[in-house]
Amino acid sequence: MSFSLDKSFGIPAAALQLRSQRANVLADNLANADTPNYKARDFDFKVAMRQAQGAQQTVVRTHAQHIQPPGSGPLEPQLQYRVPMNAALDGNTVETQAEQAKFAENTVHYQAALTFLGSRINGLIGALKGE
Repeated sequence: MSFSLDKSFGIPAAALQLRSQRANVLADNLANADTPNYKARDFDFKVAMRQAQGAQQTVVRTHAQHIQPPGSGPLEPQLQYRVPMNAALDGNTVETQAEQAKFAENTVHYQAALTFLGSRINGLIGALKGE
């Protein structure tokens, strides 16, 4: 009988990694809120999860030595620029309150994925102990 940790942790682990990447992107946006001409970026989490699950393949390599473009790997989401509701005079598209709300929402989802993954790990430990 074969056992694969990747199959056991698959979706929650991928969600945790994508949530972590999104937190970094949103933190970069917040850190550059006062930088002239900085363009806020983000990625669509649902599309990235589908991509991570293999349900959507956007780019297919036709030869093994071809380089896969960034954003087309399973856990490399395609970053997109965010369109602001109110454009700033200095060209910056970061809306601090919206970014903080998205960051807080992402943090809640990160905690949920972490809790789910922890319960799955505890279940596997219990199975190994025979409980």
